Order: sequence, then C-alpha cells, then structure tokens
Amino acid sequence: MKIFAIVSEYNPFHRGHEHQILRTREALGEDAGLICLLSGNYVQRGEPAMFDKHARAKAAVLCGADLVLELPLPYSVSSAEGFAFGAAYLLDRLGCVDWLSFGSECGSVEELERAAGLLLRPEIDGLIKTELKKGLSYAAARQRAAEALAGEPLKLLSERNNILGVEYIKALKKLGSAIKPLTVKRDFGFKSATELRRTPGFLDELPAPAAEVYAEEILAGRGPVRPEYYETAILARLRSMSREEFAALPDASEGLGDRLYRCAACESLQALYREAATRRYPEARIRRMVMCAFLGIRAGLASESLGLLYARVLAVGVRGREIINRIKGDIPVITKPARGKGNALFELGARATDLYALGYPGMHNRRGGGEWIRSPWVEGAGGL
Repeated sequence: MKIFAIVSEYNPFHRGHEHQILRTREALGEDAGLICLLSGNYVQRGEPAMFDKHARAKAAVLCGADLVLELPLPYSVSSAEGFAFGAAYLLDRLGCVDWLSFGSECGSVEELERAAGLLLRPEIDGLIKTELKKGLSYAAARQRAAEALAGEPLKLLSERNNILGVEYIKALKKLGSAIKPLTVKRDFGFKSATELRRTPGFLDELPAPAAEVYAEEILAGRGPVRPEYYETAILARLRSMSREEFAALPDASEGLGDRLYRCAACESLQALYREAATRRYPEARIRRMVMCAFLGIRAGLASESLGLLYARVLAVGVRGREIINRIKGDIPVITKPARGKGNALFELGARATDLYALGYPGMHNRRGGGEWIRSPWVEGAGGL
C-alpha cells in the first residue's frame, strides 16, 4: 500500500478538500492509504477552529481519510514556515509516508520546487534583510529577494497555497526526507473554508457526511465556535502580561512585542489588530502572536519541542489500523490520552483544550479536563 499524507485544518471540511483527496487517489491508485495530519483546536490564522478536532477528524474519515493524526499546538498556530516544517518533520518520523499531497494555485510541483530552491540559497537571507529595511512585510521582502535571484517575477510566491506548498518542499529538502511532494491544482469553483465560515447555512454546501457530523456538534451545543467568544478571556490575558512576557512571544522581534504590549489596552480585539498591524507587520502575524499569548506559547518552543513530538490518533477508518501498524519510526503513537501524561507538549495541548471549551455555545460543555477522556473515533466495530 502506498501511503500519502495531507496536512489539513478542515475548518470545515468542504468540497475542495474532497476534490483534493479524489485527485490524489487518481494519481496514486485507489488503494493508496491516506493519513491526514490535522491542526488541533486552534488554526494557523490565529483563531480557534470552528469545531473541535475530534469532530473534524471524524468528518475527515467519513469523507475519505484512513487515519487522522493531530499536528501539535505550537506548529498549528505558527507561520507558514513553522507550520510546514513541524508537519513535515512529524510525517517523516512516522517512517511510512511515501507522498505529501497539497493544494496549490499553480498546480506544478516543478515550479514550486524551483521557488523552494531559490529560497534555500545561502544569499537569500541578506537579500531579504535589504528588502525589509524598505518597510516591506516579510512575505513581500522574501518574494522580492527570490525574484532578484530568479531574474524574473515570481507571482506564485504571492499566492497562499503556493506559499505553503513551497514551504512543504523546503522542509522536505532540509530534512533529506524520502517523502515525495505531489500537488493538486486548486479548483476555484469550490467555496473556500473562509467563505463557508461566513456563510449562513454553510452545512448545505458541504459533503453530506461532514455536514452530519457538524450538525450533531451544533445540536449538542459544541459549535460552531467563533473567535469573538474568546474576546474577554484573551484581552484579560493580554492585560495581565508584563512587557517581558510580550517580548518572549514568537515573532516578537524588532520591537513588535513592545508594540503589542501597548495595544493590549485597546477596547476590543479588532481594535487591537487594527492598531498593532502595519505594512511591515500584517494582521495575520499579530493574530498568531495574540493566540500564542493566550495559550502560553513562547518563542523557541516549536523548535525545542521537536524531540517531544508524538502521533496522537484522533480518528481511524477501516484501513487505519493497517496504517498504524506500518508506522516504523521512533515517534510515540498515542491512542489513549493517558499515555501523553508527562509529555510537556501534550500537556500544553491539554491546557489549550480546556480554554477552547470556554467557547462552546452550550454552557454544560465548558468543563475542563476534556483532553484526558477522549479516545479516538473508530469507524466500524471494535477499538484500538
């Protein structure tokens, strides 16, 4: 069995995600096994997920995944580079993944590999610093630096899915991984997850199995979770932090931590984002910093935690057990949450889950300790 992986948020799972799975299986064969590496309860844009990770994992299996594992917290809320490297590192350590499939606007692995090669050249850092001095954001400065090396425009580095694809390829190259990249061209005929989260009646536009799972969550008072539900709690956390604690946040260099410290007095999160963001420091970066402050994630934690990585099983399809048995790397496979006790990375995620529960619409669901009592959802009869 060939095994391919997809790194995902599925926030929520939609028809574009279904399209990617189908196109990848067409390329690799219907018997190819699929591991989804899923962001937990918080996502890369610096927000809580719309539905909790267990519901999104179950929806993924019902829509075609064979095994869903969790991408640990510090990587889920990192920049594109940190997100991609943490995911690639974990997948590589599983020792059973043959392909990494991802969506892109360009649909060309060759073009993405060329861009990744430019960004891995040793002179790129100096060129980026030069562009940053002009007041550009990091993303814009990096694009300009890569274009200087290429001697031509590189539009693909301005498109979100392409950027993430380049980061996956960079990470695989840095790791010397045997995992091969495979990309599926994004079909703009499908609504994006961002559009769907803003759409009343969004369940009607999702694949039926996913819609049923989310409908059950809504009925039980566990969703949809909205970022604004956490506003008071987040502002309370920010206003209780010292200047030194802000300086210790990820991406707090060049005075940005101090800027965020001053903006913590704003009357709302939206006002804070508007006041703190600049051309140099885009709102997405500010949102991730704020979420890291709320969750207790400090600078350097992602790199320090690589040795603590684990494969937390969230959901298992019919063929998922076979894939678990094929995992031959040195990474711990956690099927029972009690096995995560003593692992600082797992325990960080458990505390974040307690905070996530505060955003459930149903007050009766807000009790803490949920991370320690949830076993994987298993399709069909039997357990793990």
